[in-house]
Order: sequence, then C-alpha cells, then structure tokens
Amino acid sequence: MPLARLARETDVGLRTLERWHARYRADGYAGLETASRADTGSRRLPPDLVHLIEGLALSKPRPAIATIHRKVTGICAARRWPVPSYSVVWDIVRTLDPGMVTLALEGAASYRDKHELVLRRQAELPNAMWQSDHTMLDILVVGTDGKPARPWLTTILDDCSRAVCGYTVFLGAPSAMSTALALRQAIWHKTDPAWPMCGLPDVLYVDHGSDFTSDQLAHTAVDLHIRLIHSTVARPQGRGKIERFFGTINTELLATLPGHITEGHPWPTPKLSGYVNPSGAHFDNLSWPHIEQSVEAHRVRRSARYVS
Repeated sequence: MPLARLARETDVGLRTLERWHARYRADGYAGLETASRADTGSRRLPPDLVHLIEGLALSKPRPAIATIHRKVTGICAARRWPVPSYSVVWDIVRTLDPGMVTLALEGAASYRDKHELVLRRQAELPNAMWQSDHTMLDILVVGTDGKPARPWLTTILDDCSRAVCGYTVFLGAPSAMSTALALRQAIWHKTDPAWPMCGLPDVLYVDHGSDFTSDQLAHTAVDLHIRLIHSTVARPQGRGKIERFFGTINTELLATLPGHITEGHPWPTPKLSGYVNPSGAHFDNLSWPHIEQSVEAHRVRRSARYVS
C-alpha cells in the first residue's frame, strides 16, 4: 500500500510514516521502539532548590504541596532561580524515600517498625523452639462471682509447625502459675491421640512480662535444660507467629460464640459461664468448653505438620 494512501486513511502524517518506514528497513521492529530520553529522571533545577523543596516536605508539621510551592516561588524570585511548576514540586515530594519521610515526620520508633529489617526466626524441626505468650480474649463470660469478665489465654506454640503444644484459659491477670500450667500440658503426653505434641523444647521464646522473667520460670528452664530467650523490648515483630494465632482465635473462632466483643459495638451480655477445671482448681484455673473447642479446632489443623 502506498504511504500516501495510508496517511490519508489513518490520519498519520506522511513524513511520520516515511520516517517509521526508514527505521523499519534499517533496524526491523527494534527501530520502531520509542527511544528513551537521555535526560529522563533528571531535573533542570539548581541542586540547592531541589534540596530546599525536599527540606520543606520533611519539616514537621508537613505542609501541603500548595504551601511548599508558594514558599519556593518567593525564594526563587529573591535568588533569581527558575520557578518550578506545581507539578514539578509535587513530583520531587512524591519521589522522596519513604523511609526518610517516616523517620523525619514520625520518628525513629515508627521508622524501626515500618522499615528496619527484622531477622526472621524459623526453627527447622519440631520442638526446636517454642513460643509462649498471653492474650485477653475478645469475649465476655460470667465469672465465678457472677459478674462479666474477659478470660485470658496462655498458649505454647511450636515455632516450626505452629502447632499448639499447650494452653490454659483463666480469669485474672497472667501469672507464673498460668504459664506453668500451659508449659506442663505442653510437655506431657496427651490422652487425645490426635494431639501428639509433647516433649521438651530446646528453646522457649517469650517476652518481658513479669511471669516470663520470674525466678520460677528461670529455675524451671534450668532444671529442664531449656534455653530461655526473651524478645527485644518493644519489638512485636519477633512474636509474629503467636500474635497471628491470637488474631485467628479472636476474629475467626470466637466470632460465632455468644458474648463475642466486636470493635465499635456495645459490649454484649455474657452467656457462657465458667467451670473450675479439676486439674487446676487449686490454682483457680478456669476454662470454658466452647472457648477450648475453638482452640482445639486450630490445634487439630496444625497437628499433621508437627508429626510430618
């Protein structure tokens, strides 16, 4: 087809088609690719002006782009710099390093939580490392005194398989005794054949709660030849696996039970009542069949990975 006819039918200029045709004859399809500009990504602004815009964007409280542009326009007029457009100012602010923005505007703690690299701790074998922690459950029950109460859950989790090795549900603040009950259950053989988790871990990974730093737990760890490791203070990333398990319990397994607490809604009237577990009655250890069944459902799903 003649190029003149093609130009009339496509509304593309004849000179443009001739140029494309010459590129194709010389380099094939590669000649038709749009070449990138040599100055792509660079700006024709004085470096001091770019630094000024970045400094204004990183100041607290962070001004709006329009405010930055107005200030820069006045400074440019005084120093006889080229005045950047609003879009150029916006592009400079947009391309700032997110970590630097977080550090400047939110502080070192926020930067550490959002951008600092975290060592991913991963046990290679079951019982190489256990994690233990507490959480207050998002459910209201009737306590032994007849008043509404939120129970606590202490869990021992295997790091490799994420299987629940032991747990206890109780009222009142976490203590060394509630931790000891969960640890005892984790170590001993279970009567349920579908719950094979038992034995002694090489490492027990805990936080800095008073029960985890108690002399009782330290002596127990020494007697059983368990290495006790405490996580770094104010670094929840190191306990992500057990925190995720707690989130699953609260948001998925307890959501169907009466008395479940939903954020943004009034607290419900408790309907589940506690009974005293005979094995822990001396320690005032309380448990609820429905709540324990929720933990059991998650525990069974993880058992296969523990023994595989």
